[in-house]
Amino acid sequence: MLTENFDTYPGPVTIPPDRMQRPCAAGSPKRKGLPHGFVIRNAQVVTPEGVRENASLQVEDGRIAEIREGTIPGIRVIDASGNYLFPGFVDLHSDAIEKGIEPRPNTFFPVDIAVYELDKKIASCGITTMYHSLSFAELEVGLRNNNTAAGIIRQINGLAGKLKVNTKIHARFEITDLGAVPFLEGLIRDGQIDLFSFMDHSPGQGQFGDIIAFKNYYGPVYAKTDAEMDEIIERKLQAKNDNSPRSIALLIDLCRQHGIAIASHDDDSREKITWLKEMNIGVTEFPVNIEAVRAARELGIDVCLGSPNVVRGLSQARNLSAREAISRGYGDILCSDYSPMTMLHAVLTLERLGILPLHEAMKMVSLTPARAVGIADHTGSLEVGKEADMVLVDYSDDFPRVLKTFVAGREVFATC
Repeated sequence: MLTENFDTYPGPVTIPPDRMQRPCAAGSPKRKGLPHGFVIRNAQVVTPEGVRENASLQVEDGRIAEIREGTIPGIRVIDASGNYLFPGFVDLHSDAIEKGIEPRPNTFFPVDIAVYELDKKIASCGITTMYHSLSFAELEVGLRNNNTAAGIIRQINGLAGKLKVNTKIHARFEITDLGAVPFLEGLIRDGQIDLFSFMDHSPGQGQFGDIIAFKNYYGPVYAKTDAEMDEIIERKLQAKNDNSPRSIALLIDLCRQHGIAIASHDDDSREKITWLKEMNIGVTEFPVNIEAVRAARELGIDVCLGSPNVVRGLSQARNLSAREAISRGYGDILCSDYSPMTMLHAVLTLERLGILPLHEAMKMVSLTPARAVGIADHTGSLEVGKEADMVLVDYSDDFPRVLKTFVAGREVFATC
C-alpha cells in the first residue's frame, strides 16, 4: 500500500487502496511538487547494475543524494510499499505529436492544445525526457511540409519551460525533400533541434520494399488516391537522384558544429550501416532486417527499435521483429514511435518472456538512449548525483500502473 508522510517521520499518512489508481477528484488541491528533500523508502530500486530490494532513495535539490538498502530518515517520506522505482524513460523518437495536431487528414488542433495534452499523457506513461519527432517531407502528406514543421518546432520550444517533462526536438529529414534544407539549417543554427535523423521513404528499399507497400501505407492513412500516390512516388524518385548526397553532407557537418546527435532511419543493408560508421552516425532507427542490425552490432552503432513492436510481437510494416532482434543481442534502445504508453509495457514484456533481465531491459528506455544523445551525465539512471527523474510503478497484479512520475524531484504525475 502506497503511503506518504507530509510532515514528520515516522507515521505516514495512508492512501486508501480504492483511491490509489484513480485520477484525483475534481476540487482536489493542485500538486505543486515536492519539497527540496524527500525520501522514497521500501522500494525495489532498479539501477544499471540490478534491482535493489527493500531500498531507500533520497532526493535533495532535485538530485539523487543517496541510495541504500534499508531506511533513510527524512522529513518527508513516501513509502513505496515494495513497488518498483524505475529511472524516468528517455524517448528519442515519438511522432505522437503529429497525430495530436492532425488526428485525421486535414483536421487540425492548435499546437499548444496538442502539446499540453500530450505532455500530461507522456508524464502518466513514465516518460521524463521526450524527443518530439517532426518530419520534413514536403513530398509526403499531412503536417510534414517544411514551413509547417518548422513553425511547430519553434512553438514547442517556446512552450518547453511550461511543460511537465523535459521536452526536446527530433527533426527528421526526408532526403528526397531538398527544399527542407534551408529550413533545417535555420533551425539548427538557432538551437531549435536536439536530435537529427535522415530518412528515405521512397519505395524499393528501407521500410517500403516495393511500390505496393508504399501505396498500401500512405494511401489509406492520408486519404490519397492512386493517381496522387503515383505523383508523390515519381517526385520522390526524381528528387532522390538530384542533389541528396550534397545536402546530407551539409547537414551532417552543421549538426557536428552544433553538437547535435545524428541518427539514420529504416536502414536495410550492411552497406548502409557501413556508411553510418564512415559518417560517425551513432544510431540506426528501425532497421528493417537482421542483416542491418547484425552489421550495426559489429560496427558499434546503437540499434533503436520500437516499443510497440515489442509489445505487439511484430512490426507494423511486417519488417524486423524487435523481440527477435533483442533475443539475438541486436537491440540497444527502445522508443515509443507512435505510442507512448508502450514504453513501460515493452520493458516488462522483455522481462516476462525471459529475453532480458529487468534492469537490462530498463536500460533500453533510459540509460542507453540518454548516452546516445549525450545527456547521460545528468539523467537516464538512478545513480547518486543525477537528476531525480523517476517512475514509481505498481506491478503487483501482473499489470503495471504508474503511481508517480518525478522530473528533477518534482512530482509531475500521481494517482490518488
